[in-house]
Amino acid sequence: MIDSSYVAEQLLTLLKTPSPTGFTDVAMGVLTGMLEDMGIAPERTPKGALYWTLKGEEGGKMVAFSAHIDTLGAMVKEIKENGRLKLTALGGYDWATVEGEYCTVHLNDGQAITGTVVNIKQSTHVWGAELRDLKRTDETMEVRLDARTFSAADTLALGVQVGDFVSWDSRAVLTDAGYLKSRHLDNKAAVAIFLGVTKAVLEQKLSLKHTVHFFISNYEEVGHGASVGIPEDTTELVAVDMAAIGKGQASSEHHCTLCVKDSSGPYDHRLGNRLREAALKAGITLKIDIYPYYGSDASAAWRAGGNYPAALIGPGVDASHAYERTHMDALDDTAKLILAYLTH
Repeated sequence: MIDSSYVAEQLLTLLKTPSPTGFTDVAMGVLTGMLEDMGIAPERTPKGALYWTLKGEEGGKMVAFSAHIDTLGAMVKEIKENGRLKLTALGGYDWATVEGEYCTVHLNDGQAITGTVVNIKQSTHVWGAELRDLKRTDETMEVRLDARTFSAADTLALGVQVGDFVSWDSRAVLTDAGYLKSRHLDNKAAVAIFLGVTKAVLEQKLSLKHTVHFFISNYEEVGHGASVGIPEDTTELVAVDMAAIGKGQASSEHHCTLCVKDSSGPYDHRLGNRLREAALKAGITLKIDIYPYYGSDASAAWRAGGNYPAALIGPGVDASHAYERTHMDALDDTAKLILAYLTH
């Protein structure tokens, strides 16, 4: 029922569209175009989030599924005397995960300059053991611009300013084995899943038991994405975001996961059980997991006073907040679970 090739195609397009937190308008425009191609005119909130609605049976629940299009990134904190850029992080990641990454500095006039993230002692031939012992922090990492600049004055003359946004090259690849390797699968994978579900509902004229709002936030990586904007008639909220994989975790790159607790506390037990039941009826292997260092748009909505049960599901993603990887199996199962919950 889900067009996997469509989901993959849209996901790759979104992954290649820069959208660090606070700089998401271009990506929202791309997403709007994808929806308009299906005959849907999405709405925007004053905060810049986006949502669209598919009608279900009269008197049914109003279920909101949320995802976020904003990603990790940085801003220019300082133009250094050598012409390179000191950064301030957007979102929570370790600086070591972006060392050597290609990046783009987005200038206020709409132009862009590419560069590379390096540390201040990058050459082993110059620094030797000092390089290996160097702690990667915002004080030791910098952007080496792909431009002839040797001083702060040179860089300023290029139009670079403090506060310019910096995006990481996603390096998005879909392998022959069905693995998706990319930065920012968190959380553009869920946005593409919503597009695939919407396409299936419209083209196959599926009857929905519940009216559904698909809500795309733009500030999740800094903790307040869905704190406002969730449609007021919502009676249930299900955040769809990456499932973290690693030692002690049950999540898998090949499956959808139900997170029952993260650092914000437990999610709604009854709603979680309804999702488990939908997965069981649809023949979907649903992993159950807990994430100790994690928060979602659902927890942000709850903190802001959201008066509805909330849950968290999503495809398993390896190496979260670094160069991530998942498999189309996990995207397909997450889409199928959403469809099963809406149609049964």
